[in-house]
Amino acid sequence: MTFNSLHANDRQGEYPNSWYVATSRPLPLQPSILRHGETEVCIIGAGFTGLSAALHLAQAGRRVTIVEAHRIGWGASGRNGGQVSSGQRRDQTDLEAMFGVDVSRKLWKLGEEAKKLVSILVAKHSVECEIRQGIIHADHHPRYVPHTREYVDKINDEYGYGALRFLEKDEIRSLIGSNDYHGGMHDSGAFHLHPLKYLFSLAKLAIEAGVVIHENTEIASVEAGDPVVLTTTSDKHLRADKVVFACNGYLDGLDRKVASRVMPINNFIIATEPIGKKRARALIRDNSAVSDSRFVINYFRCTRDHRLLFGGGESYGHQFPSDIRAFVRKPMLKIFPQLRNVEIEYGWGGTLAITRNRLPVFIRLRSNIWSASGYSGHGISIATLAGKVLADAISEKTADFETMSAVAAKRFPGSLLLRRPLLLLAMMWYAMRDRI
Repeated sequence: MTFNSLHANDRQGEYPNSWYVATSRPLPLQPSILRHGETEVCIIGAGFTGLSAALHLAQAGRRVTIVEAHRIGWGASGRNGGQVSSGQRRDQTDLEAMFGVDVSRKLWKLGEEAKKLVSILVAKHSVECEIRQGIIHADHHPRYVPHTREYVDKINDEYGYGALRFLEKDEIRSLIGSNDYHGGMHDSGAFHLHPLKYLFSLAKLAIEAGVVIHENTEIASVEAGDPVVLTTTSDKHLRADKVVFACNGYLDGLDRKVASRVMPINNFIIATEPIGKKRARALIRDNSAVSDSRFVINYFRCTRDHRLLFGGGESYGHQFPSDIRAFVRKPMLKIFPQLRNVEIEYGWGGTLAITRNRLPVFIRLRSNIWSASGYSGHGISIATLAGKVLADAISEKTADFETMSAVAAKRFPGSLLLRRPLLLLAMMWYAMRDRI
C-alpha cells in the first residue's frame, strides 16, 4: 500500500487542534467536486502558493479552480511558525558561493519582493493578522558569532539593506531571557504574523475575485495532455487547460519528477498557557520573533494573548510523535528552563518539504503544467511570491520563474525507498553536531 501523507496524522477535513485554529475563523466549507467538469487553470492545494497563484490569475482574467484534499490552509501554510524573514532560506554568502554574485543579488531582490508582497496584500485589503516587526537570529554557539557580525556588515553595505543590527552577547541576553545564546542579529525589516488569519484572508480575496475552491477533493492522478485530466479519489474528472502543483510536502506520488527533488519532513509547535505581559516580555523583550542557529532550528515568539509559541524538533518518518507537547517541551526548557511549571495548552505538527540546497523547486513539467514547492521552512513570503511568479509564467512573463527554476535543487540520491533512511542518518549527524 502506498503511503499517503494527507492521511497519516490527521482526520479527513478537520483542522489540527492548534492555537492558530482556536484563534481564527475558518471560511464556510466549500463544496467538493460532485460531477465531471472543466476549467482553464486548475491548482492543486489551497495553501499560500495555491491561493496566491489563484488570486493573481483571477485578477488577470483567468478562470481558476482550486482543489484541496482537506480544508483551506489545512497543511503547512496554516501550521507554521509565522515568521516572514528576509532573503532566501540560504544566506547570501552561501548563495554567492553557489551561484555567483549576479544570481545571488537577483535572489535577494526576489526575497525582498516576497516580503513586500505579503505586506501589500495585508495593507491593501485591511487584513488583521497580528503583524509585529522584528526577527532575531540567535547564535547558540560562540563559533557562529564572527560570521554573523561579518554578515550584518555585508548585507547592509553590499546589498544596501540597512535593517540588520549585530547583537553582542550581553545585548542578545537582554533581549531574550535565556543564557543559551552568544550573539546574533536583529532584522527590523522582517516581521511575524498569524499565518492562518493571513491565509484565510487570501482565500476570501481569491473567492471574491471569482476563484472556485473545492475542499475535501483529493486528486488521485494527473494525466498530461491538452487538456490535462485530473481524476479525484471519488472518480470524478476535471479537465484543465493548465495545471499548477501547489502541494509542497503533501505531493505524495502525483509527480515523480517533483517528488525526487523535495523531501517531506515533520515539524512541531507548542503553545503555552497565557503567562501575562510582564512574563512574556521577560522571555522576548521587544516582541520580536526568534530563530536560532541550530541545524534543527528552534523558533519562537510571543502571541497577542501573551503565550509563548515554540517550534522545535523534527521527525523524518511518516507518523507524528504520540505526545507532541512533551516532544517539543524538551527543547523549549533547554532555552527557557524558567517555564518548567508552565502548562502547555496546544501542540501540533505539520509536514513541510525540504530540498537538497534548501531553495525551492520551481519547475515546468509540461508545456501546460507548473510546480513550485520545497520552501524548506521559509514558506510564508516565498510561497506567496511563488504564486505570483507562477501566475506570471502562465501569462508568459517568465523572467522571475526562470531565475528561480535555474537554482532548483538536484534530485535526492537513491530510490524513493532509500531516501528517508539516508535523510534520517544525515539529520542524526547534524542533530548531534548541534549538541557539540
